[in-house]
Amino acid sequence: MKIIETSNLTKTYGTNGVAVHALRGIDLEVERGEFVALIGPSGSGKSTLMAILGCLDLPTSGQYSLDGRRVEGLSGIELARLRNEKIGFVFQQYNLLPKASVRRNVELPMLYAGVPRRERRQRALELLEKVGIAEKADRLPAVLSGGQRQRVAVARALANRPALLLADEPTGALDSKTGHEVLELFSELHGQGNTIIIVTHDLAIAKMAGRQVEIHDGLIATAEQVA
Repeated sequence: MKIIETSNLTKTYGTNGVAVHALRGIDLEVERGEFVALIGPSGSGKSTLMAILGCLDLPTSGQYSLDGRRVEGLSGIELARLRNEKIGFVFQQYNLLPKASVRRNVELPMLYAGVPRRERRQRALELLEKVGIAEKADRLPAVLSGGQRQRVAVARALANRPALLLADEPTGALDSKTGHEVLELFSELHGQGNTIIIVTHDLAIAKMAGRQVEIHDGLIATAEQVA
């Protein structure tokens, strides 16, 4: 079953009367359970595409269906609801709340989704166990290493059992050893059936995915399986 289907997606930004065509007609399909790497140079359009796939932005034209639901034309409130229900995000800079405990950070998406308090707590602890840092549940993010903070971010992204996990340069702020450990975690999550799309400029990271989609100048240049 396809979780993502796009047809002729475009995105145009305008400043001072000058049109910038970030995406110029993207046709992309992602099956449920796939691990896909979006690759390409800076300015190629991959981050713009990720923002649209994550319902953080809308295309200028074209069609996008997420888990069977058409996305273009939705209101801001509808997009926010869809994001919270269907998508988990992992960012380069973690985006954790500094004054909230690790467990509370993981609970936050569930709070917005109306999950009861007892279930939030239990699910958060289960997720922290899953990513290997359950013993840090009551600590603040500031006392954790970069790799541990990214594991918290992954646990938070999984909090509402999303249909899709999006990761934008998730190892960009980590040293190579810690980055590799986080990537191994993504591989484990994929092995458990999670659908993952990762944006990266690092070909070594991209090779860990099952399929690479290369974007140049707002268009898909190649899309190939990884041996």
